[in-house]
Amino acid sequence: MKKVLIVSGHTDLKDSVANDTVLNELKRQFPEAKFSILSELYPDFRIDVAAEQQKLVKADVIVWQFPVFWYSLPSMLHRWVEEVCVHGFAHGSTGTALKGKKLIASFTTGATADWYSHEALGYTVDEILMSQIKATASLCQLDLQDYVYTGGVSYALRTDPEQLANIKALARRHADRVAAQLRALLA
Repeated sequence: MKKVLIVSGHTDLKDSVANDTVLNELKRQFPEAKFSILSELYPDFRIDVAAEQQKLVKADVIVWQFPVFWYSLPSMLHRWVEEVCVHGFAHGSTGTALKGKKLIASFTTGATADWYSHEALGYTVDEILMSQIKATASLCQLDLQDYVYTGGVSYALRTDPEQLANIKALARRHADRVAAQLRALLA
């Protein structure tokens, strides 16, 4: 059976509604998957590179689950990529450890999806965020799959019970979309 690694790049999952809900739902649906919750494992940002590389070597399918911070990966996930996906391991003439592994970018934004448009912001999610992920996947010879994206799940709305319920519902639907993609890849 193919092995799944889900890497949570949220810098403080205890302060999350949407990403925490997504991860809990994925844990429920995929109890056999390996979860690397970076904020819990490395609160000091000192990443155990060898351990993370071993997780990647063993995985067939990798999911990066994260909120978009300042139009990019959160600092924790960015640092993980910088330190773990290094030359000689993930890229370069001898860096083939990730070659052919499937990668799903699964992310949320506080702003609604219509904010990420030429009309509102001047840029789309594909132009701002996915160009970075596509370049990284290409460099590391990862097989990038369709991304899963949900907007409008700002933690700032969690004090309103109705908004909180909506965020959790959106996050569960997000997790279901990731799960469907995983099931298709694992079939």
